[in-house]
Amino acid sequence: MLIYIKLILTALFWAGTFIAGRTLGRENGVVSPFSAAFLRFVVAAAPLVFLTWRKEKRLQPLRYSDIVVVLLLALTGVFLYHFLFLKGLQKVQPSRASIIIATSPVFITFFSAVFFKEKLTVLKFAGIALSVFGAVFVITEGKLSMIFNKGFGKGELCIAGCLICWVIYSLLGKAYIEKLSGLVIVCYSVVLGMIMLFIPAAFGGLFREISTYTLTKDWTSILYLGIFGTVVGYVWYYDGLEQVGPVRTAQFINLIPIFTVLLSSLILKERITISLLAGTVLVLSGVYLTNKRPNYKRA
Repeated sequence: MLIYIKLILTALFWAGTFIAGRTLGRENGVVSPFSAAFLRFVVAAAPLVFLTWRKEKRLQPLRYSDIVVVLLLALTGVFLYHFLFLKGLQKVQPSRASIIIATSPVFITFFSAVFFKEKLTVLKFAGIALSVFGAVFVITEGKLSMIFNKGFGKGELCIAGCLICWVIYSLLGKAYIEKLSGLVIVCYSVVLGMIMLFIPAAFGGLFREISTYTLTKDWTSILYLGIFGTVVGYVWYYDGLEQVGPVRTAQFINLIPIFTVLLSSLILKERITISLLAGTVLVLSGVYLTNKRPNYKRA
């Protein structure tokens, strides 16, 4: 029972990252996206290294081939993902952004079938189509003709970039998890991603702007992203993978957009529209169908 409570809280914490990211980016805030992403992982790196060392009893040395893969993981899952995430949240409401990213399990399932020859059933294919349609429905606010008239805004394109980065990160991790444990992959990719983020953050004004950060808004959001959004969230998620398996654990990701919509309404006072609710239902239904195991009756 405790592990399920942890997984529910993990979904809640990850939903909160959309609120924290939006808070940093609102009203032309002083924290640039590269600086916010770098500081998030500065906060997360030391606890992750300690937890990895404690659990693995050592920091596993990497071979040359391991380094190349971990660098790619750091580039996609840390560097690009979190820059685009924070950049996109300057323009896009958290509830809308969470719906777009909520389609990631669907694309991961599809490309797993392509690259890893995992079986793609009719039910999963229907789920993919339904989830993608739901995301588009949310982005266009129910006006599908907007795709052809206006296209996506910069914020939506950034969040879509996050989606692509997370799919690549997940597929690379899936392919490599037999050689390195999940916690090791997360730890090393976070540390390397933090190093990658330092240079653009420094040239982007990190040292100039850091003295102007406010405690109640900026540092609180950065600490939340680092501690709850990264360390606690990832560790508890991997606890779920170990104790109840990936299929059951993945179902809790579907709670993230629901929690995000609720938190956006409570904290940011965002209006919950009919198109947003309808898109949420479509996306969650699609993700559910994609992950649903068929029930076979015994003869």
